[in-house]
Amino acid sequence: MSRTALVESLIERFPRIPREAVLKEDLLRTGIAFDDAALTDNLDGEVKPKSYFIFSFDQKPLRELGEAATRRPPEEVALTGGPYELRRTIVSVRVNPDSPYRAARDEAGVLVLELDGRHLADVGLPPMPEYYRHPLSNGKTVMETAPTIQWGYLVYLTVLRLCQYFGAKEECRFCDINHNWRQHKAAGRPYTGVKPVEDVLEALELIDRYDIDRTSRAYTLTGGSVTSKVDGLAEADFYGRYAEAIEARFPGRWLGKVVAQALPRAEVQRYHDYGIRIYHPNYEVWDERLFSIICPGKERYVGRSEWHRRILDAAEVFGPRYVIPNFVAGVEMAKPFGFDDVEAAIASTTEGLDYFMSRGITPRFTTWCPEPATPLGRDNPEGAPLEYHIRLLEAYRETLERHGLQPPPGYGPPGAGNAVFSVSSFMDTLAPEPLAAA
Repeated sequence: MSRTALVESLIERFPRIPREAVLKEDLLRTGIAFDDAALTDNLDGEVKPKSYFIFSFDQKPLRELGEAATRRPPEEVALTGGPYELRRTIVSVRVNPDSPYRAARDEAGVLVLELDGRHLADVGLPPMPEYYRHPLSNGKTVMETAPTIQWGYLVYLTVLRLCQYFGAKEECRFCDINHNWRQHKAAGRPYTGVKPVEDVLEALELIDRYDIDRTSRAYTLTGGSVTSKVDGLAEADFYGRYAEAIEARFPGRWLGKVVAQALPRAEVQRYHDYGIRIYHPNYEVWDERLFSIICPGKERYVGRSEWHRRILDAAEVFGPRYVIPNFVAGVEMAKPFGFDDVEAAIASTTEGLDYFMSRGITPRFTTWCPEPATPLGRDNPEGAPLEYHIRLLEAYRETLERHGLQPPPGYGPPGAGNAVFSVSSFMDTLAPEPLAAA
């Protein structure tokens, strides 16, 4: 079956799932090949380049990307039109020179997305934000210090580039955060391990000054897990110091979020006291056996049952709606450990959704990118079956509706043609918000 036939068969089989979401999931699990003419001019051009804001999100190492290793691809693309009459669909760029999807210029010089040799969609590119054109006083760039994603909605602050879950016995088997740091340093790219608070504040000042349309609405503080200390601080206080400084300098300017470990309640309370309003203690994969295999560091230091208990405790601090744990959609089916069939994988994942949503907590998910430097990516270069991802979108929407919950806050608007969340299609799949009365 051709890739076009696969995509079209799933669009037909799952009519409740927007066609935009079906295509977006396939792009996220497969990646895009970029002709040289489709690449950016880095910070010297008119298109926002890919910042590598935390992971590589590429399906080849940097050294095998060719021209894309020196002239970066765009951060995201906006797909419209084509034979499926796509509504605007924002997709995070994951580079794969071997992908059947290709971004190229047509005979008229227009950037298009092609599949199986035919025009699939027109491609819009994110404009270079004015704040990217202004360096910090020490010469560092805003793109490296405080990049924006989701078409400018979210400021992504990876303030710790390395994870202390280190090595084969501790690193999550899908995660390339440590490798990504190593490959960027080896390539001579600026990639700060621990970002000084002063640099982050200066970058945010530039964003605040030049983001005159107030497109950026939230920030995420994140980085590697801290199992001992960084700068003499345990995890909650290490990340919390950034939130405290941001909220003191820019009170109410952005919605503050943190992606971190599931910590004891007293430490979670400190996040809230520092000014964070949304907490993401990511549980990664639901199945008990798979959690212990895929997340050995989290199993060793905290344990699955305790991790889940801490998520529930956090809901008493932030409120259930504002605790939004992530899982990595697709690792449930990664060989050699995962489920052999889609139905079993969906049943397991839905069990986790029911567990949390029945308590008012709304998980979200990112679509697994099989990065080649990770054990799961190496062994599963094609990722999970596309049918799994589409059935998950269906199960997620149905479970959310069954429990009477709203889309999680902090991700921009829901609905096909409206969503800006770019690393999975769950927001594209949900019903759009009703228009306010005139």
